[in-house]
Amino acid sequence: MSADLGALAQEALRVAVESVLGKLKEGKRLSTEDIFLLYLATISRELDEIRKEIAETNQRINETNKRIDEVNRRIDETNQRIDSVVQELNRRIDETNRRIDAITQELGRRIDETNKRIDGIYALLLDIQKLLMEIAKKS
Repeated sequence: MSADLGALAQEALRVAVESVLGKLKEGKRLSTEDIFLLYLATISRELDEIRKEIAETNQRINETNKRIDEVNRRIDETNQRIDSVVQELNRRIDETNRRIDAITQELGRRIDETNKRIDGIYALLLDIQKLLMEIAKKS
């Protein structure tokens, strides 16, 4: 109903302005009401332009919001992929650390065995040296 009233008021204003323009063409003097009608028509036209600009701005805002939503969606997907890669890397690092620990333990065990063998060889060499000294003393 309000839209009908608005359209009716616009039409009444358009007819009144045409009447005032007719007076201007005839060179007649304009009354205060006539000037007021022209001023009102100008304001109405500017309001219509402002409404159109607001509608266009709202449309651009909506389009921008859609693009922002799309960028946010892509960021979320990228973050999910990054999280997946981080989890996989953490898993692989943990596996590598376990393998390094196992190798370290094995190398430590082997070094201990090698040290024991070296100690055994030194003991054997000392025994041989003592034996050689005893043989040398007897000769």
